[in-house]
Amino acid sequence: MTEVTKKSSKTLDDSMKITVTRNGPYIVTGGVPLTSEEICNDDEGYCRTWRQVKKYPVQEQYALCRCGNSKNKPFCDGTHAKNYFDGTEAGDHEPYRDSAGVIRGPALTLTDNEHLCVHARFCMRAGGIWNLVKQSDNPTAHDFAIEEACNCPSGRLVVHDNATGKVIEPEFEKSIVIVEYPPRGEHGPLWVRGGISVISVDGEPYEIRNRVTLCRCGRSENKPFCDGSHVIR
Repeated sequence: MTEVTKKSSKTLDDSMKITVTRNGPYIVTGGVPLTSEEICNDDEGYCRTWRQVKKYPVQEQYALCRCGNSKNKPFCDGTHAKNYFDGTEAGDHEPYRDSAGVIRGPALTLTDNEHLCVHARFCMRAGGIWNLVKQSDNPTAHDFAIEEACNCPSGRLVVHDNATGKVIEPEFEKSIVIVEYPPRGEHGPLWVRGGISVISVDGEPYEIRNRVTLCRCGRSENKPFCDGSHVIR
């Protein structure tokens, strides 16, 4: 019984995918869990934690708004067709590591692909993750650096343990999170977690990663990925 259950679960996970449609929504299939979470500040005003505010009923298939103008957000209501939304993809299929810079510290190494930044701001606390990595032989700086990297929704920031060479990644079930940041009135990206396949309009899959952020405001110049254009400056 246990073995059958495991096989069934794996089959379900393998069926989970997000398909980008031409000038239309994201079609999500495979019963991917969908929630809404808020970024919460600490007492000093820095982004620090996440808080779940809504859990949607599980659906085998659903369409998520990509143009930013649906009256039924986060779901598509067909407004993209009325507004002639241009959803042309500009995101490339280059692997994360090919464009990532490397910062080496005494205990941790940081890879940083700035192209993926969505301005979630978890990386700014305690002097910033870049300085923390350089001081990672200090236990407090070490732990803060890992926490900040793991909270980065786009996976722009990834830390590696120098002693083992292993990547330090948060463990996520396959899921999609609608990101909100109430302190600044920002409606953030779709946070795709746990390694869900994202398929482009032409049928080519993007690199599967543990953390990916997709645009839901319609203004990103790196579609289907978020580039921080939703941020109120």
